[in-house]
Amino acid sequence: MTELAPKYEHSLDNAELREFYAGAGFAGRVGWGERPAVLVIDMAGAWTNPGAQIGTDLSAVESSIVDLLAVARAKGLPIIFTTMAWDPSFAEIGEVVRRKTPHSEKMLIGSENVALRPSLERRADEPLVNKPRASAFFGTNVEAMLTSAKVDTTIVVGCSTSGCIRATAESAFNRGYHVIVPAEAVGDRSASAHAANLFDIDARYADVEPLQDVLRTLSALPDRKG
Repeated sequence: MTELAPKYEHSLDNAELREFYAGAGFAGRVGWGERPAVLVIDMAGAWTNPGAQIGTDLSAVESSIVDLLAVARAKGLPIIFTTMAWDPSFAEIGEVVRRKTPHSEKMLIGSENVALRPSLERRADEPLVNKPRASAFFGTNVEAMLTSAKVDTTIVVGCSTSGCIRATAESAFNRGYHVIVPAEAVGDRSASAHAANLFDIDARYADVEPLQDVLRTLSALPDRKG
């Protein structure tokens, strides 16, 4: 019988755990394709306002995303934003989701809870997608937009690492995209959930890279503006 794995703390800095996973056939490197796009996940009031029910201080994450967006825009890359918002009837949520995540009842269309952070300075040609579930691909036209733009690489940033980032990375991976997650550009209300899920995302769905490495790769891309 195969021995159970030793108890390890899940962290990207845990070299012993990374070696254990690599020995089990996880955590391979996929690298970049040729045509990346940026998916900015749920950087809106409900998640980024520490006073909100599910909010936390993501100012460092926000700053990292602003830096990444500046380079992506200079290169003319597709950029897609997401949020989650519901009609006050709540008919779109469904009973199961509403009972499991009652905070969804505060995500009302037009409210500050679902409005993007102003510092992101979303442009007119950068779609804002209202997604009904954790993954940016579930019940949306995100995949169609990526296909139209001939995208082969998704750079996933935003929040929360343990929920919508993980779900979006998994969906992108399942569709055959190269998935890049800049470590400093994702965040979570729970430090332990962030660390554990960032490790798992890197092991199963995406290449988690330092932000500066991502910025260098983007800066070296051909200019696609115009």
